[in-house]
Formats: sequence, C-alpha cells, structure tokens
Amino acid sequence: MIDIRPFESLGHADHGWLDARHHFSFANYHDPARMGWGSIRVWNDDTIQAQTGFPPHPHRDMEIVTFVRKGAISHRDSLGNEGRTAAGDVQVMSAGTGITHAEFNLEDEDTTLFQIWIIPDRAGEKPGWGQREFPKASREGGFEVLASGTPEADDALPIRTDAKVAAATLAAGQTAVWQTSGERHQYLVAPKGRVTVNGVEAQPRDGIAVTGESEIVVEALDDAEIVLVDAR
Repeated sequence: MIDIRPFESLGHADHGWLDARHHFSFANYHDPARMGWGSIRVWNDDTIQAQTGFPPHPHRDMEIVTFVRKGAISHRDSLGNEGRTAAGDVQVMSAGTGITHAEFNLEDEDTTLFQIWIIPDRAGEKPGWGQREFPKASREGGFEVLASGTPEADDALPIRTDAKVAAATLAAGQTAVWQTSGERHQYLVAPKGRVTVNGVEAQPRDGIAVTGESEIVVEALDDAEIVLVDAR
C-alpha cells in the first residue's frame, strides 16, 4: 500500500519566524487519520528564519532526528551539549527520562530541515544527544543509513527504537532500492525533485506512506533527494 499525501494537504502553521508543515497531527493541527505511521509520530517540514529559533523546551521518551536540508541549526541542551549541524548532516536526541533543549538558526539565511520523532522501544533511560557529518557523495545513487536502532551494523547515529533513517541523492533517471518487510512502515519525502515509489508518482515535499511492501524502488524523474524512515 502506497498513500501519497500532497504537500498542500499537510498541516500548516506560520509563526512568522517559523513556517512549519506537519505530516502528522502536531500542536494545533489535528487529523485523526494522521496520528502517526507505525512508530513514526512526527514529521515536520520546517523553515526557520535567520537569527531565530526554538527557545528552551523539554521532551521525554522520544527519539528526535533532525535532518538539515539548507543552512544550519545550532543546538544547546540541559546536559551541556552544544553543536552546529549543517545542511546534509544529522543530529539525534534521545529524550529518555527528560531533556531540555534549544534549537536556533544562527545563520544569515533561512534554515530548512525535517524534524522526525519516533517512539522509542525503551523508556526511562538516560537522555543523550549526538550529531554526525555525512559526506553527500556517500549517498549518491543509493540509500545511506543515517540513524539506526542497530548503529554498529549500519555505521549510523544510534536511536533507541527498531527503525532506520536513510537518505539518497539521485540524478534524473536513477533508482535506489530499499529492502524491507511487509509488516513494517515506511515514510518517505523528497525535499527536491519528482520521484516514483514502486511506480506511484509523488511531487517534491509530498508525504509517501508505505506498508505491505518488501521492496521499495525509488526512481528520480528529476534530480532528486529522498529521506526515508523505516520503522515498526
């Protein structure tokens, strides 16, 4: 089953400094048909104006993955972690028993990013944060795993859930194949370029919800980027 969720149908909140599109129910956007996808609970498509950001706020028992598409995001949290994650790179926060963090765009341009929340398999653990640079060349023409519940096997950032976050960069006409299981749930977004997923076409920034498939074939109709989450 492949369900295309057009970008125009997503939840929308324009706060001035933040222009957010919500793939699933979040904050003031509520759609009982879009409460999550498997253990994927949130997928926000955020544009953050220069020199603005999210002030300190708390989380607990959630895996929060940030994939930066343009610009950079600067992080600070109650554990003393600080870092700057630039376009193409990833940061992961395991909220565990509780963490307070702030995320600011300290650049001189807008920052665009995906913020993805996945429900953890294990609750009540110590919170943590990490970031990593991923050379863009390593995902040209195929998927690279960026965050994973089996980080050693996937050479990826660790998350405390049976899920993988992956990305690919495809030239027009190229395909990338993802092997999975029909019992799992996949959610894909192409921030750039038109793609087909198992023959079904999607426009840039559409949500693509998949389940019941053992193989996912993404073909780029234009030069495209694709971000995928595979979860229970």
